Amino acid sequence: MSDATYVNIEVSPGAAWGAVLSMTLCVAVLIASEFMPVSLLTPMAQGLGATEGQTGQAISISGLFAVLASVMITTVAGRLNRKWVLVALTALLLSSLVLVAMAPNFTVLMIARAALGICVGGFWALATAVIMRLVPERDVPRALSLMFGGQAIAAAFAAPMGSYLGGMLGWREVFWLLTPIVAANLVWHVIALPSLPARGRQNLGALIEVLRRPYFARGLLAAMLSWGSAFTMFTYLRPFLEQVTGVDVSVLSVLLLLLGLAGFVGTWGAGRFLGNRIAPLLMLPALVMGGATLLLLAVGISVLAVGALLMVWGAMNTAMSVIWMTWMSQNAGDAAEAAGSLMVAAIQVSILLGAVIGGLLLDGISISATFLGSVALAAAAIALIGNGQHLLRPAR
Repeated sequence: MSDATYVNIEVSPGAAWGAVLSMTLCVAVLIASEFMPVSLLTPMAQGLGATEGQTGQAISISGLFAVLASVMITTVAGRLNRKWVLVALTALLLSSLVLVAMAPNFTVLMIARAALGICVGGFWALATAVIMRLVPERDVPRALSLMFGGQAIAAAFAAPMGSYLGGMLGWREVFWLLTPIVAANLVWHVIALPSLPARGRQNLGALIEVLRRPYFARGLLAAMLSWGSAFTMFTYLRPFLEQVTGVDVSVLSVLLLLLGLAGFVGTWGAGRFLGNRIAPLLMLPALVMGGATLLLLAVGISVLAVGALLMVWGAMNTAMSVIWMTWMSQNAGDAAEAAGSLMVAAIQVSILLGAVIGGLLLDGISISATFLGSVALAAAAIALIGNGQHLLRPAR
């Protein structure tokens, strides 16, 4: 029985799209929670008595635990119904936000961010496989685009609102404001998600089997380089805008809003134009975002030029997720949970390394060195991807 047939029997179309929307909101709050320190980096560092580079590691620690969770989630969850696994992860997200808002010191912050990493890794490892069960096969790219619309929402509003509200109310209050949204999403999961029994017990052997596929391993590395480039730059965007462009909090919030709003264009475009010919699109994220980062170094003193480049970067940032997850669904759909676990682990390793390397370059050299590191990773991704054909499953 095919996956598409299984979905049509198990889930009605109305219930399926309601569940997709519930997951879309979860994506929005996960992304907002994970990367909120980007827009609040300076006040958080001051409030906790740490450097900006150290505070940036609040992102890297969540990345580390996301890697561990993404690899272990299908094994630890075993035969548990995937609906209740997602509900439990959302409850843990709520607890993490409360702990961040109350953190008296840097150590407690890192513990809370580690818990967030478990939520991030667990959710993303299961998300694509769950989407593939909620809608017919032909609707998977559309459903993925809708789910990643949550990423665009978070990118559009979380960073600028976090920056603005952080200046008005304080950075702790920003995290408190997220908690009722997560609580509402928790209830929505319970109502909207259908029963999703586990399809057999996953183990590390299943991950290794997928990783042994040469085309998938190459694609995984290319995705790592693409995301590593993006987050080496994005994690330290606020210091660049403050030090190089010379903006205040109000202008900073506007620039972050432009970046985020452009994400809606990227998500819409990816959902609208993605089809079976995924290979030519795989290098686009690294090419466009790496080029925009390089140009930022050249014209960074101009607010207008920076705004335009951030809009280009933001559009491609959201499109990147849809492009690579569509690639995964088309080339490893027979082992969706295992492939999803590996993809999330690879992405989170990239985010972790991007935050660590970018922070070291920032504290040790300059913000320009951080951005150049991002460009170097993008160039490596482009070289590996080429025309993308060697990242596709061989025809049978």
